[in-house]
Amino acid sequence: MSGPLAGRRALVTGASRGIGRAVAAALAGAGAEVALVARGVAPLEEAAAAMGGVAVPGDVAEARGLAELVRRVTERLGGPPDIVVHAAGAFALQRVVESDVARLDAMLAANLRGPFLLTRAVLPELLERGRGDVVFIGSVAGRRAFPENGAYSATKFGVRGLHEVLAEELRGSGVRSTLIEPAATDTPLWDPVDPDAHPHLPSRAAMLRPEAVAEAVLWALTRPPEVRVDTLAIERA
Repeated sequence: MSGPLAGRRALVTGASRGIGRAVAAALAGAGAEVALVARGVAPLEEAAAAMGGVAVPGDVAEARGLAELVRRVTERLGGPPDIVVHAAGAFALQRVVESDVARLDAMLAANLRGPFLLTRAVLPELLERGRGDVVFIGSVAGRRAFPENGAYSATKFGVRGLHEVLAEELRGSGVRSTLIEPAATDTPLWDPVDPDAHPHLPSRAAMLRPEAVAEAVLWALTRPPEVRVDTLAIERA
């Protein structure tokens, strides 16, 4: 395959829909071999077939099965990934006083525990080779406060902290950590909320498209090896 990412292998989580699917398609279009990871088997296989990637069902927040998941990704790609994009996520709106603990736990698992565990699992291989990229999909809610975002913001502020520590630990190693922080993006995560009916939320027509976020990821990944894009905040113009 040809393209700026030819010869590279990528693992993208949350790849069956939304930002994850758009990122996987962008990386595949740029020549990377892409493993799409998500929990839902049927939509994951459909997405992989549409872009010529490989589907590897799994839950990155489950520590016990993570080594096996990474092994299957490595097997399907013909080698270990040197790009990891953490795009899996969960979202809900609730005031702190009304917050559901189970929903908080679900968001912590998807948005923070999963990226932490998967990064820890793939990092030794990346460091041994002295090159690679870890990309976190954060959120504007990881740097700004919005009403009803208590649980979600807690996870995304956590992702920002994880990225900033990792960037310091990776300095000089040849492995790069990048945080992409998009504003509201029109994905299926909004379906239960119906932002068009909410007076304090942007309409879906006014949101970013997932493909715009994917282009930002691709841009960061295709900088020269000696250049690290630390944090990239993107908004609708």
